[in-house]
Amino acid sequence: MPVQTPAEILALTPAGAYHRLLLRAGGAAADAAPGHFAALAIGGRDSATLLRRAFSIHRADPAADTLELVFAEHGRGTRALARHRPGDTVDLVAPLGTPFPLPAGPVAAVLVAGGYGSAPMFALAERILARGGRVGFVLGAATADRLFGVDLARALTPHVAVVTDDGSYGEQGVVTDPLPAMLRALDATEVHSCGPMGMLRAVTALATAAGARSHTAVEEAMACGIGVCMTCVLPVVGDDGTTRFLRSCTSGPVFDGTKVRWADAGKLPPDLEGAAAMTPHTNSSTEAAR
Repeated sequence: MPVQTPAEILALTPAGAYHRLLLRAGGAAADAAPGHFAALAIGGRDSATLLRRAFSIHRADPAADTLELVFAEHGRGTRALARHRPGDTVDLVAPLGTPFPLPAGPVAAVLVAGGYGSAPMFALAERILARGGRVGFVLGAATADRLFGVDLARALTPHVAVVTDDGSYGEQGVVTDPLPAMLRALDATEVHSCGPMGMLRAVTALATAAGARSHTAVEEAMACGIGVCMTCVLPVVGDDGTTRFLRSCTSGPVFDGTKVRWADAGKLPPDLEGAAAMTPHTNSSTEAAR
């Protein structure tokens, strides 16, 4: 169960284009797993920033009772968070969501991330390695300063490929360019990815073609983070073949990539369960009222 607690900021430091935030977790670190996220209320009770901001958990240390998050300044809420200082307090709810699946035995896995989507991947890699498995990383970003964790990846495995859109670090290209070779090098059976929707769709296609399972952590905007508001829904195919809207904050953020209907994200597919009931329509009384 998630914990809601006033969390003291222990450190807030720059990390390239991003910020690393270390929080006193108030017990929230005990059950955190790679792929879980945290939701922060920023600005206190009287703030005009009403909605929580959701961030992947980069590190959880139950012994020290700390959580570490990585975030970018995108809008008013994250800019306000970046202006906080050690000793300040934010309202924390964590751990939330569904984490990456971890088999009990050893596996060979490729971890693919765009930008700071790599934040949860290093703890995931450590758990896979602790079970006797093998890991490789494919990390990408638009520019060198928007990469996160290249040195962390190289400390864990020699199998690291880095690409940037402009070629300012590593090879010029996108993460799907080196992915097939990495899959072959590791004979990987699992691919874990986090990043933009288009990237996840392409990574899933390549993984599936190579016979590997695809586990994707989606970056849907979440207003509540606890499954109430329904703003983060995605069309996902169930085991019975029926497409339903599932909430990224509770059923995800980690989904089987082959089950997500990527092309229909943000749409209302006509074959979605309950789609007819959600389609706006009018009746005679409505027309009369106009």
